[in-house]
Amino acid sequence: MPMARFRLPLALLSLAVFAAHSVLAQYGAYDYGFDAAKLIKRQLASQEPVPVVTGAEGGETIRPRQEIRQLEQDKELWTLYILGLSLMQFTDQSSPVSWYGITGIHGIPHQTWGGVTPTPGNEETGYCTHSSILFPTWHRPYLALYEQVLYNLIQNIAKWWPEGEPRNRYQAAALRFRIPYWDWASSPPSGQSVLPLSVGGSPYVDVNGPNGVQRIANPLFSYSFKPLNATAFLQDPWDIWTTTLRSPTTSDNKAQSNNSLVAVNFDQNLDSIGQRLYILFSNYGNYSTFSNNAWIPYINNGSFDSLEAIHDTVHNLAGGGGLGQPNAQGGHMAYIPYSSFDPIFFLHHAMVDRIFAIWQSLYPSSYVTPMQAYIASYTTSRGEFQTAATPLTPFYFNANGTFWTSDMVRDHTRFGYTYPELVGVSGSVPNSQSRSLSRRARERVMAAINRLYGPSTPSSLYRKELRAGRLGPGKKVPGNLPAGRVFSGNGQYREWLANVRVKKQALDGPFFIHLFLGEAPKDSKEWASAKNHVGSMGVFASDERYGESKMDGMDEVMVSGTVPLTKALVEKVMGTGRFGVGGAVKGVVAGAGGRSVGGRFVGFEGDVGNGFRGEDEGYGEDGDWLGQGEMLRSLDPKDVEPFLRRNLVVNIVKVDGKVVMHGSYVEGLGIHVVSSRVRAARVEEELPAWGQAESGFDVV
Repeated sequence: MPMARFRLPLALLSLAVFAAHSVLAQYGAYDYGFDAAKLIKRQLASQEPVPVVTGAEGGETIRPRQEIRQLEQDKELWTLYILGLSLMQFTDQSSPVSWYGITGIHGIPHQTWGGVTPTPGNEETGYCTHSSILFPTWHRPYLALYEQVLYNLIQNIAKWWPEGEPRNRYQAAALRFRIPYWDWASSPPSGQSVLPLSVGGSPYVDVNGPNGVQRIANPLFSYSFKPLNATAFLQDPWDIWTTTLRSPTTSDNKAQSNNSLVAVNFDQNLDSIGQRLYILFSNYGNYSTFSNNAWIPYINNGSFDSLEAIHDTVHNLAGGGGLGQPNAQGGHMAYIPYSSFDPIFFLHHAMVDRIFAIWQSLYPSSYVTPMQAYIASYTTSRGEFQTAATPLTPFYFNANGTFWTSDMVRDHTRFGYTYPELVGVSGSVPNSQSRSLSRRARERVMAAINRLYGPSTPSSLYRKELRAGRLGPGKKVPGNLPAGRVFSGNGQYREWLANVRVKKQALDGPFFIHLFLGEAPKDSKEWASAKNHVGSMGVFASDERYGESKMDGMDEVMVSGTVPLTKALVEKVMGTGRFGVGGAVKGVVAGAGGRSVGGRFVGFEGDVGNGFRGEDEGYGEDGDWLGQGEMLRSLDPKDVEPFLRRNLVVNIVKVDGKVVMHGSYVEGLGIHVVSSRVRAARVEEELPAWGQAESGFDVV
């Protein structure tokens, strides 16, 4: 299925780049006819300073969180959501439940929240756990707290409509509110980008609230500090940027967000991210490898990826920089200490929690096992063992000072929410009754996974061929058909992955590892739209000038992830898609001989490795990619390995746009190609069955 592209919306986003700075200064909060922020401040003063985390409605009623585009179709609920976000962002920053207070739990400004003091020596970091067995579980009560605060604000706002039918309608809608998630891994509606227009399309939004239609600052576009605490933000440009930015245009105080570039980058990486997520659901049944990106030497070659690793790539893409923004600083989302202030953070993490919850429904028996902390947090020291009973600070379970633990948050519905795919699904906590009752429900979950994240996978192709009667159990594979060169008669095929491991702080800040089939464009600004771009792995890190990267061992931890290669290779075999157009007609067939050499690490100006350029590769004078001429006979190692040795190219770039010139500058970097025998899913209600990963060759 072809990926939807930004057409007209991209033009709108481009206009927004130039309008953002003046608009943000011009528009503010919604005017209710009275000082709503002051009223909320008085209400908060009469309550406990730090809430016990219960979730919306005290967790008593379970309602689904919706995808943001779906929520936008619900007129009343969307209006309440926008007004609630805006009011939260205009709540006095000194309040622990203001936007600044809640988002500040994650990293900067390194202040104690709820009286939960730091472990000595860990004062210069946030509460969040990274590269940790607790990564998915810590964020669950964090999101529940955010949802609880926003839900309560929305209940207040609904009461401010005039008495009668409008107020009744909005109050009824307010009860249904749960925070939305942003699905960055499934194809968006036709003509739209992965990045929703509501998030990146305009710095202002028109809202029909209790006091009529007004134009206000879009609370999904950015957050403006009120005021910016330059001391807490340590150094430039963070101490001069008064608003959150994505793919900033400059590093000075005139910087503006370039959401159009962010949209292009997400669209370019959609297939890769979707494939990674599909593989995570189908091949990662162990929580220890699924949950976090800490690289453990000698683990199975099939377990390099993780929920956290995919999460990291999305952070870097949303923060921007690196692709198309040379000599400019990456945005807030790309840096661990600053990321949570961007409104897109909670949309992203609601998606991460959704993935976690869906995964739990597939593998209910696997959960947190003891593991040492590789990186310190505000209350956890490096080397300390973390278990399912470790307090998830600073989130209180009750007023007696008990904290939530991973054991306690295992069932997400305790916080009063679920996700559309999981409505009616039991099984987050294993027991014989839940397993027997939820079998059909879990089949519905697998069907949803196939519909949302499977269209670009071989399983989807195989089912299509089954329906057409061209392939099937017991049938002789017709070698003259392209699909017959991908699958054997029983649906067996090869998945190919590039396993990546590297030091998290190898480049003293966030960076991207990009894989191409053939040479990348000479100008890194064109990488975002390069036709031969296979995929990216983002490394989410801290600024080199920022103490967190040195004080808590972040500079020592190794992380891992993957870049799937199969879709590009299948297109090469079948002569279709971005990588196969023209190849089936007059291409040179890979597997018919040729040198076998290692992959290449390529810098900005050319090769510095031991590879060579294929005769039909590179970019012509008109900028067209010439690398489509070579096609593949099959997905077998005898064909694929020589092809990848000739053609797989690695480029690395920091989010500030600086291209890394040689692999030796990237400490701990290793890229290894592996493959696995996989049985494609025959029906939509099942997932592929994976064999053991088989080692291929080192690229770097």
